Order: sequence, then C-alpha cells, then structure tokens
Amino acid sequence: MSASPVQARPGRRKAGKERLHGSIAHQLGVEIVSGRHQPGDILSNEIEFSERLQVSRSAYREAVRILAAKGLVESRPRVGTRVTEMNRWNLLDPDVLAWFFEAEPARALVEGLFELRMIVEPAAAALAAERRTGAQVEAMREALQIMERAGLKSEAGQSADRDFHQLVLDATGNAPLASLASTIGAGVRWTTFYKSRKHKLPPDPMPEHWAVFDAIAAGDAGGARQAMDVLVANSRAQAADALEDR
Repeated sequence: MSASPVQARPGRRKAGKERLHGSIAHQLGVEIVSGRHQPGDILSNEIEFSERLQVSRSAYREAVRILAAKGLVESRPRVGTRVTEMNRWNLLDPDVLAWFFEAEPARALVEGLFELRMIVEPAAAALAAERRTGAQVEAMREALQIMERAGLKSEAGQSADRDFHQLVLDATGNAPLASLASTIGAGVRWTTFYKSRKHKLPPDPMPEHWAVFDAIAAGDAGGARQAMDVLVANSRAQAADALEDR
C-alpha cells in the first residue's frame, strides 16, 4: 500500500517545516509501531521516499532523525535506515505512545502502562499529601472541577484528567519523579481514549478522583496512597475489559 503524499504549502516558515518533519515522522512512526515495518527492515532511501511522498529530502532526513532519537530506527552508511528492535524504542515518549494508540495497541503495552502507573502513582500521591502547596491543591481542585463539568468523553475532560495526574506528580517535590509527568499523563490520556473508543468508561469516575484529592488536601499520605491505588486499579480493570472486546 503506497503512502499518502505529505504536502507542504508554499512559503511555509520554520514552524511549517517543523510540522512537515513531524508529519512524516508521525506517519513512519505509526507504520513501525503497528508492525507494517518490522525490526530489521530497511526503510526506503531518502530519494525514493521524498519522491513518493512529494517532500524534500531534507524533510525526510529530519523525520528520520526524530525517529532515531526515539530509538525506532538507526541509520548506517551503505546500509540505510533500519528499524530497530522494540526493546530499543523509547516507550515512555509521549509521541511513541500516541503512535501505538493510532490503531489497536498491543495488550502487553497497555498492561505495562498500568503496571507503571500502579508502581508510581500511589507512592506519588502519598508524597504529594506530605509536600503539596496551597497553590497546587487549588490547581488540582480546578482540574477536577473542569473534568466533572466536561466529562471524560470530551477533550476538555480528558485534558483535565491528565492535568490532575500530572499535578500530583509535580506536588511530590521530587524532580526525577516529576519528570515522569509527561509519560504518566500520556498513559492516562491514551488509555482513557482507548476505553472511550471501546465504550468502557466508568459511569462516574469523579468519586475516585475526589477521594485522591481530599486525602492529598488533608495531608493524609496513607489515605492518598490507598485512594490512588483504587483509582488506577479500577481504570486498569476497565482497560482489561476493553482489550477483551477486540
């Protein structure tokens, strides 16, 4: 199956060029993580690819650099651009996670994301209860209020849900832990999107979220840990149901 041309409008400036690079990287990334290009496969050379997609060779080279930085490919002289083994992919990269969820993500990936969340988020909630600031508590409250009004079926509600989980990590005051915020946020976003696509969202997710918030706001580390454990475990069970429906 031939790839769809990636068109660039005449007169685009730097931002437009960056969008073009990103569009090509997105297309190739989805093809790689979905298995269309298998580990060990050699991608088309830049001349063939640029002619087929009607883009410049420099745009293709920049897209390959993006993929290489995420561990999906490696380029070698006289060999070309080769798809790497999955154990070299940066699975914590938000873009890579998004590419997986373009179609049907592997069961192992979805379950792995929830295992990561079960390890990280309950402990983070406990730390947040001990270290959060008043401003952080108010930001969490605002995120949940938006989520409550908009609902998880809306982009605004899903964004607010992601913000809440990221705010909990930020409130730990632990910089290495907070650096996982984009990964956890992407995991929350895409698993929620996947459950929504499979009609497996809970009827009302707010009580579990408010329980986490209330414990953090009250400085109850044990309660925050337990509440977050329940929240993530229930979300994991809903995702498991969605996986069974494939």
